[in-house]
Amino acid sequence: MDHKHLDKVSTAGLLIALGIIYGDIGTSPLYVMQAVVGENPISERLALGAVSCVFWTLTLLTTIKYVILILRADNRGEGGVFALYTLVRKHARWLTVPAIIGGAALLADGIITPPMSVASAVEGLEMRYPHLEKYIIYIILVIITILFLIQALGTQLVGRSFGPLMFIWFSMLGFFGVLWISHDWTILRAISPYYAYDMLAHEAGGFWLLGSVFLCSTGAEALYSDMGHCGRGNIRVSWVFVKLCLMLQYFGQGAWLMEHTGEFLRGRKPIYEMMPEWFLLPGITIATMAAIIASQALITGSFTLISEAIRLNFWPKVKLRYPSNEKGQLYVPSVNWLLWAGCMGVVLYFRESTNMEAAYGLAITLTMLMTTMLMAYYLYTHRFNFYGVILFLVVYLSIEFSFLLANLLKFTHGGWVSLLIGTTIAGVMIIWLRAFNIKARLTEYVKLSDYTEPLKELSRDMSIPKYATHLIFMSNASRVSEIESKVIYSIFQKRPKRADIYWFVHVDTVDDPYTMEYKVNVIAPDDVIKVTFRLGFRVEQRINLYFRKVIQDMVKRKEVDITSRYESLNKQNVIGDFRFVVLEKFLSFENDLPFWERITMQAYFYIKAFTTSEDRWFGLDSSAVKIEKVPLIIRPAQNFDLKRVTD
Repeated sequence: MDHKHLDKVSTAGLLIALGIIYGDIGTSPLYVMQAVVGENPISERLALGAVSCVFWTLTLLTTIKYVILILRADNRGEGGVFALYTLVRKHARWLTVPAIIGGAALLADGIITPPMSVASAVEGLEMRYPHLEKYIIYIILVIITILFLIQALGTQLVGRSFGPLMFIWFSMLGFFGVLWISHDWTILRAISPYYAYDMLAHEAGGFWLLGSVFLCSTGAEALYSDMGHCGRGNIRVSWVFVKLCLMLQYFGQGAWLMEHTGEFLRGRKPIYEMMPEWFLLPGITIATMAAIIASQALITGSFTLISEAIRLNFWPKVKLRYPSNEKGQLYVPSVNWLLWAGCMGVVLYFRESTNMEAAYGLAITLTMLMTTMLMAYYLYTHRFNFYGVILFLVVYLSIEFSFLLANLLKFTHGGWVSLLIGTTIAGVMIIWLRAFNIKARLTEYVKLSDYTEPLKELSRDMSIPKYATHLIFMSNASRVSEIESKVIYSIFQKRPKRADIYWFVHVDTVDDPYTMEYKVNVIAPDDVIKVTFRLGFRVEQRINLYFRKVIQDMVKRKEVDITSRYESLNKQNVIGDFRFVVLEKFLSFENDLPFWERITMQAYFYIKAFTTSEDRWFGLDSSAVKIEKVPLIIRPAQNFDLKRVTD
């Protein structure tokens, strides 16, 4: 994506941006003030300080860090912690650590966000219909289930239908905010950072209130993650409207709190208290729709993250679907239902939004910290002013570490849930990456030139039944001159495979998200050919389709003859048959590995059993694919005492 297109602004793009990415940050007024006040009596210091903290958090974290600075770091129009990682990973291996932690924490947040947002909205029904209290949890479960069911339709349809609803939601926030600000214009004093300092320094447990204040910015990461769906220009322009409406609402809530000093909230939600009674039911309905959209932001981001994690060897190869031809449209069925199961568990465990607040926010602070580290390295490697990079790092690490420390207070009250989920996800990523590195380090490659003549002789050996006219092996060998020894073993030893032409296909996943290139190396004309595909980390691997295109191009250039070599069929110009062979590795019992490597590989193969098979991942026609299992002997056992005896 060129920068001109990325920065393009359109009415449709603005509407889709409103529908996809602002749900999480846009529904924060449902619970932030309630969380900050908590069990404390409402005071002028608390009201002014809470609004001031929210104003400066949204300004420093969301506006300056994400909207102004981090949106600049696009990878051909794509954003997110993994897209940022691909821009800097060649400079230092240790950057893998913040990438994995950031990605895992964001996925964990995707499990907490839907229950928190939907519960906060639906619980407003208790104000109007107290008898519904015992049914609220079932309403929440049904709403979340419907949300996950519609994901297969694609984010474009979701964004277009949700966009107008979010416009209504933000307009409503702004309207009631202005209405209550007019009750007490002195609330505008909260723009001064003095009131934030006053609350944090002098209110009881002041510093720890930052954990609740942070909830106002939990959706900031979605702005960056979904840049590929909406475009940078649309995000920046729409954020002006979104932030204005949010701040009017927060200042309005502050004015309402000022009017009720000395009282306790005791479960009351300022956002609903500001509405006239006749508007309460429509207000709750609009809030519930906005909460559903809040969930959408993290779900969309989760799909994007997983697709990138797969290409980076951080995640198992799972089925990916592309609901439309729109760039960036993606649906991951397995992740969709894992998120759904996690959301159900969170709702059933915590039951109320006030309980969920403890688990909410802790994981996302880790994501923000990791993004700050990666962004600082990006600025450094792209020749930005060194002192400016240091200033960026110091300022944002200080702010985000403060939020992290404040959020740690929530650990025993439910924060452990999000950290447990995040740790589990990070564990899978670490296992997958370590197993990939172990296999790559110890996979044996041989010179293809050493086997060119034997392959030509095998092709002419009429004493061996022909296996296929065109035999295609999927290969991990990135060098044109090499091939895995297991492939040679399969051709010559496991079962001799005679073919007229041997093809070796390698897929190289590159950091550019939408690259689609291929290179052909004819090792021996009409006998041995190697094809290398260079595909971006966002490109669907439809190798069957791409390979067919390669064949068509080569035939047109008269580089290969694909007609059948059977005499009767050749006379009729019948195209020869094509057969793919995919070598599927399994862990051999002959291995003698160090303890941790053995555990890693066992976990790897256990997880792999539940994932998409290699042929389906590459998009191969199953009727023309042979799956051949080969043992992965990483380190053969040698130290054993075996004696021969005689009778």
